[in-house]
Amino acid sequence: DYEKVAALLRELESYDEISSAMGLASVEAIDGYTLTSALNPRQFSELTDIDIEAARLLYTGYAVRAGDYGRAVAGLDEYGVPLIDMFRYLYEQKEAGFVTLDREMSDRIDGLNARIEFAASQLESESWSRMLLYLDLPEESEETFAFLDVIHAVTAKYYEESYLVGNSVNERDLKESFSRDNLLISILSALFVVVVLLFTFRSVGLPVLLIVVIQSSIWMNFSFPCLQGKNLFFIAYLIVSAIQMGANIDYAIVISNRYMDFKRAMPAKQAAIEAINHAFPTVITSGTMLASAGFIIGRLSSDNTISSIGACIGRGTLISIVLVMCVLPQILMLGDLIIEKTRFAIRGPEISRMEGGTVRLRGRVRGQLSGYIDADISGVFQGSMRAMVESGAAAPGNEDEPSGPPEAPDAGREGGCDED
Repeated sequence: DYEKVAALLRELESYDEISSAMGLASVEAIDGYTLTSALNPRQFSELTDIDIEAARLLYTGYAVRAGDYGRAVAGLDEYGVPLIDMFRYLYEQKEAGFVTLDREMSDRIDGLNARIEFAASQLESESWSRMLLYLDLPEESEETFAFLDVIHAVTAKYYEESYLVGNSVNERDLKESFSRDNLLISILSALFVVVVLLFTFRSVGLPVLLIVVIQSSIWMNFSFPCLQGKNLFFIAYLIVSAIQMGANIDYAIVISNRYMDFKRAMPAKQAAIEAINHAFPTVITSGTMLASAGFIIGRLSSDNTISSIGACIGRGTLISIVLVMCVLPQILMLGDLIIEKTRFAIRGPEISRMEGGTVRLRGRVRGQLSGYIDADISGVFQGSMRAMVESGAAAPGNEDEPSGPPEAPDAGREGGCDED
C-alpha cells in the first residue's frame, strides 16, 4: 500500500530526531514524481513523451489485466496508477513486442526500468516494505533507545507487524540481554562455588565469606573501565570473570585451609599470620606469573579485544592478590565465630580398634584382623582388629564364647571332604 507507506514516511520525517527517511514512496523517479506517485494517462504521456492515445490504450490494457473493467469502460482520464507499476507494465509490453517505441525512447525506458528494479529490490519484497531512517542521535544512548519506542508507536498506527533493525537496535538488545545474562551467570557462578566450598570446609559461613572477597575483586576490576570512561568488550568481561573467579578461589582456598589447620593449635590471630606466611610463596608466584602474562598481552596485542582481555586479567590478578593476602585474613578472624557456629560434620564409617580378646562381628568388615579381611561376616573373631565396619556393628564378645574354627569332619566320614 504505497499511500500508507508515504503517509508513514511523512509522519516520521516530521520528528526532529530523524534527519531523513527513505522508502519506495519517497524515491524520486523523474520530473519530481516519486516511484509510487499515481499518474493518470495524460500525466504519464507527458512524462514519457508517449502519444496520449497510446497512453490511454496502455492504461486500458493495465486495467483489464488488473480486473478493473469499470475503468476500462467508463473512462481512464482520472485513472491513477502508481508510476512503478505502469513502468513495469510498459516494459513488459515492450519486451513482449506489443508496444513499439523509437530507439531513443526504448533506451530511456530500459534505463528507467533498471533503476526502478534496483530500488524495488532494496526496498520492497512480496510481503514487506523497507524504510531507511537516519537519526540525528548518538548510536548508543538512553535518548536513542527511548526514541526507538517512539518509532515503534508511530509505525503501529499503520502496520500491525513491523520490525526495527540497525546498530542502535542491536546496542539496545545487547544492553538488555547483557543485564539479564550477567545477573544469571553471576548468581549461578557464585552458587556453584559456594556449594563446592560448603562440602570442602564443612561450614556454611566460610564459603559466604570467601565469595564476598572473590566477587569484590571482580567488581573492583571492572570498575576501572567505567571510571576511566573506556568501553569494555562483552566477551572480555565473560572470559576475565571466569579466569579471575578460578584464580581467586584457588588463592582463597590455600589461605583458608592453612588458617583452619593452624587454628586448632593456636589463637586465631596467630593462625592468620602463619597462614599468610605459608601461603605467601604459592600465591605470589602464581599471581605474579598470571599478572605478568596478562599485562604483556594487553600491551603487545594489536587486536583490541585480546588487548582488553590481557589488561583486565593482569589488573584483576593484582587486585585478587592484594585482597587475598591483606583482606581475607582479617575477614577470617572477624568471621571466626560465624565459621564455627555454622560448621557441620559428615559422618562416615569409623575405624574400630580392638586389641586382643573376643570380638563379635556382624555386617560387612574391611581391615586387618591379624591379616586382612573384606567380607560379609556374622560371627565371632578372637584376636587383634583394626578395620572399618562399613555396615553393621562390632562389639566386644564374652570370653567363654567358643573360639577358633569349627572342627573339620574326618576325612573318611560320610558327608566329609578330603583335604587337598
